[in-house]
Parts: sequence; C-alpha cells; structure tokens
Amino acid sequence: MSRILITSALPYAAGAKHLGNLAGSMLPADVYARFQRSRGRETLYICAADEHGTPAELAAAEAGLPVADFCAQAHEKLYATGRAFGMSWDHFGRSSSPQNHRLTQRFAQQLWEAGFIEERVTQQVYSLADKRFLPDRYVIGTCPHCGYEAARGDQCENCTRVLDPADLLHPRSALSGSTEIEIRDSKHLFLRQSAFAERLRTWIEDKRGAWPHLVTSIALKWLDEGLQDRGITRDLEWGVPVNAMDWGPNPDGKLPDIAGLAGKVFYVWFDAPIEYIGATWEWADARAAEAGTGPAPEADWERWWRMPAAADVTYVEFMGKDNVPFHTVGFPCTLMGVNERRDAEGRWSVASNTPWKLVDNLKGFNWLDYYGGKFSTSKKRGVFMDQALELLPADYWRWWIVANTPESSDATFTWEQFRDQVNADLADVLGNFVNRICKFAESRFEGVVPEGGEPGEREVQLEADVLMKLRELTGCLEDREFRKSTTALRQLWVLGNQYLTEAAPWTAIKTDRDRAAVVVRYGLNLAALFAKVSEPFIPFAAEKIAVALGEPFPGRWPSLEQGRGPLSALPPGRPIAAPEVLFRKVEEVQAAEWRERFGGSEAAAEPA
Repeated sequence: MSRILITSALPYAAGAKHLGNLAGSMLPADVYARFQRSRGRETLYICAADEHGTPAELAAAEAGLPVADFCAQAHEKLYATGRAFGMSWDHFGRSSSPQNHRLTQRFAQQLWEAGFIEERVTQQVYSLADKRFLPDRYVIGTCPHCGYEAARGDQCENCTRVLDPADLLHPRSALSGSTEIEIRDSKHLFLRQSAFAERLRTWIEDKRGAWPHLVTSIALKWLDEGLQDRGITRDLEWGVPVNAMDWGPNPDGKLPDIAGLAGKVFYVWFDAPIEYIGATWEWADARAAEAGTGPAPEADWERWWRMPAAADVTYVEFMGKDNVPFHTVGFPCTLMGVNERRDAEGRWSVASNTPWKLVDNLKGFNWLDYYGGKFSTSKKRGVFMDQALELLPADYWRWWIVANTPESSDATFTWEQFRDQVNADLADVLGNFVNRICKFAESRFEGVVPEGGEPGEREVQLEADVLMKLRELTGCLEDREFRKSTTALRQLWVLGNQYLTEAAPWTAIKTDRDRAAVVVRYGLNLAALFAKVSEPFIPFAAEKIAVALGEPFPGRWPSLEQGRGPLSALPPGRPIAAPEVLFRKVEEVQAAEWRERFGGSEAAAEPA
C-alpha cells in the first residue's frame, strides 16, 4: 500500500485568511488526508506559514512590530485558527525555520555548482522617498498585460501573470505611495528555468488527464510563451540570507560575487516550496524531541522525499490557480536541478530521475469569491476564518465550502445560499435522521441497540443501495472530486431518511415489536456509518455521532466488498445515547445581520 504525502499551499503570515483560502487549498487537502487515514494508509499532511518576503515585512511594519516577532505571532494564530476549523495537519511549520534555511541554502549551492544558477545585473525599482530598493509587493502599478491598476510587483491578481517590479506601468511605492521612483542596477542570482523547458513539457504533457485541465493549461501556457529564467534573490532584510553560505565553484570554476550579493535574501517563491520538505524535517525533529532522542536522523524525513526510499509515496499538492505556475514550473525546476549527482568529471548533471520526489497529483482550484467580488480585509468585504467561527461551528463552514468547491469554475459565496444549503443538508437531512433514530431507540428500546426480528426485502434493498452509493463516494474521494463527493454523501444521508420514513418503526412497534427492532437496528447502524464516512467533511459532528453510538473515533472506512455490509457494525444490546442537536438552523434574521455586517452584493460591486 503506497504512502500518501499531502501538501497545501502555504498561507502567508500576513493578515487573516478568508474562506477562499480554505476552499483553494487547506480544506480539500484536509478532507483528502482524513479520508486516506481512514482507509488505513500511512498519510502525512504537511503545511506551514509562509513567513518570508514582502507580505510579511509590510504587515509587520503596519503592526509596528519587528518582522520576526510579527511572524511568530502570525504562525500561532494561523495554527490555532486552522485547528479550530479541524485542520488535521501532521505538522504546521514555519518557512523561517532553521531546517528550511539550511535546505534553501543547500539547494542554491548545488544549483550553482551544477550551472543552473547564474549572476546577472538587473534593473530594479529604487524609491528616492524611501531610500531603498523596492522588491515585489513593495511596488504597485498597472499590469502591462491586462491593464489592472492595482497589480503587485510579483504577480497580477487579475490575470495571474508573474511580474517583476520593473514591468509595472505607473509604479508607486507600497510603503510611502511615492511615485519618485527610478531604475537602478542591482546584482542578483537567476535560476536558469529555460534549461528545463523540454523536460518540464514532457513531464507536464504526461500528466494530461490525470491532473485537472486548469492545471495543465496554465503550465503549458507558460511553456508555450517561452520559459523565462527567474530571479531568485531580493533586496530585503528578512529571509534566507544569500551570502551566509560556503559556495563552491560553478562548472566554469567561478565563485559567486559574495560582496555584490551582500544584504540580499532568497526570493520567497524560491524558499517557500522548499519548506514543504523543510516542514517534513521539522515534523521529524519534533517527533524525535517528544521521544527524547534529539534531532531526527535524515532518513526519518527523507523517506518521504528522497528516492529510492520515497518510491512508494504518492505526493499530492492542493492549491489555488494563482499558485499553479510556481508548482508546475519553479519548484520542479529546483528539484530537477538539485539532483546531488556528479558526472565522471565531478560536475553536477540532471539525472533522468531526480532523487527528490516530484508531485504526482496536483489539484488546482479556481476562486471562491464573495457575491461576485473579491474578499477584502480593508473594505470589510466577506467573512474571514476567525470571524466565521464566532458565528457558527466549523462544520457548517466546512460542509458548505467543500460542497461548493471551485473546481471547474469560480464559485460564489452568498449568505442566502449558505443559509439554505446548510439548513437543508445538515439540519434537515443528517441532523434530523440522527435525532429521530436515536430518540426513538431511547424512548422505545431502553436506549440500547435492539435485537430480534429478521431483515426483510426492504433491508436487502437498503444494503444494496448503500453499498452502491458508498462505492461512488469512495471513488469520488480517491479521484479528489470534492463537489461530487458531497453529492454522494448527501444521497447516503437521504437513503437513511427515506428508509425510516418508509419503514416507519413508530407505526410498526404498535403491532410488531420485532419488526420495529429491525428498523431501529438498521437505522442506528446507518447513523454509525454516517459518522465514519462524514468524518472527512464534518469531523466535529461525526465525532458526536460516533460517541453517542459507542463507536471509536475516527473510525475505519467501511468495506466496499459485497457481503460485508456496513449496516451490521453495532452489536445488539450496546447502550446508545441521543446526542445534542447536531445542527441548529440558520435563521433568516441571522443571515440578514451577517449580510449587513460583512457586506452583500452592493459591497462586492465596489472596486477592491
């Protein structure tokens, strides 16, 4: 059985995360991780706070804190909020960790020595008002490709094109707003991505059909437009330092200009993906520390990333479409170049199979927007993760987001749709079923799983229908089709309600107690099944159901084999206790209040 390695896009340490951040990476990854664990597969779900680069520096300056202190606090908040939403990370790391610093510098050295990094003098934006170079998000201007007037110096949010600050039209400083800007020479290191174009195309073409069309189309568009070499250093103070390394010579025998690179750090999009590996190293060290054995041996974390030990690992990434280029081009170039193998003359060369694990499946997502507009902290538009938990328990949000995952196109959040859907699915279907069957068992069967009676044709048909729908649900989750999986799960819940309505134990018990016992026993087993298969989606409610029925949590995914029906797990005579109301309905007055507080269609129509 293969091992499953899961990573989701690293959330920036700057600012609260909105529901779109959940929808586009973390929540689908969590659903998939929980599902794989329930199937008994060794699963490692890794995430981390992305703490370097201009977003963190700008946010720290606004908060009036040293950037290191700001990032430490942001990491704690991101971790706490994620856990409150039920994120089952095996480790939530920090890109500023010593492990990631060491790996980033190590990879850069090896890429230099292999000839895949070179020095170039480039033209960079310099602010006369701020008396400093302005990298990436320190510069705001008009996108030269689509005309978006609030494009950042690293990427245009509107057309997703990757940019350099010097590309922007009408640039201004994000620090002071000053347009007193000039272009000056600055020496930087460049990753020769163009050297990998042919290999990348072969690799990506091989993923057609296996990866979403969204992902392969974005990646191939980059290649079709001509893959550009990428600057991987910046004029910043916060990050992985460039000149704190013992550089070796490149294939031409040249050493980098350490003096010319003084004061520079590696570009956040160079070190952030490396943190997937760095966080795995952090995870191994943390486990070793808990065991009192000191730093972990490299084999403990390399077994997930290095070949041949990782040959049985299936690596799955989850991310929004804006992150796709960096994970189908930038990070693969790094791993392809860092192969740690030398030719007969002692030079580095690209091996046919890199010893570092490349992603096997990349699930990309479109946007989740708010009434057709973007979530915006500054405009108080849309609900963010920390605010959401003040309104309703996490399962409400988890269910709606997964059921509306923006897979094939952008999706829109509205309070009206949210209210109607969670009321219908969670309160009326699942919650109503569990409440009805447990309450009836308490009142008419002494609060135990009843025995007696023989199943009839209705139960035989129920077993067949449940098994068919369970196989459908399992297939959707294996294929990472999240909307379809919630549809299949909802239909399973509906089967339970239909069975109770048609079998009517409250009527049968008047004349045939054994028949009523059969129906109640099957109903309670349906509830136990629902706890198992709902856990990836709504873990908090699933646990309440499992506890009420005396079942272990989290449970194992039910068998899909014919004749090993999932509706006989509960032994007769086991005590059960009706749980508290699982889902209270969202009232219209609540939805109206929240629409007023967080903005509705009229707010989203305003420019961001």
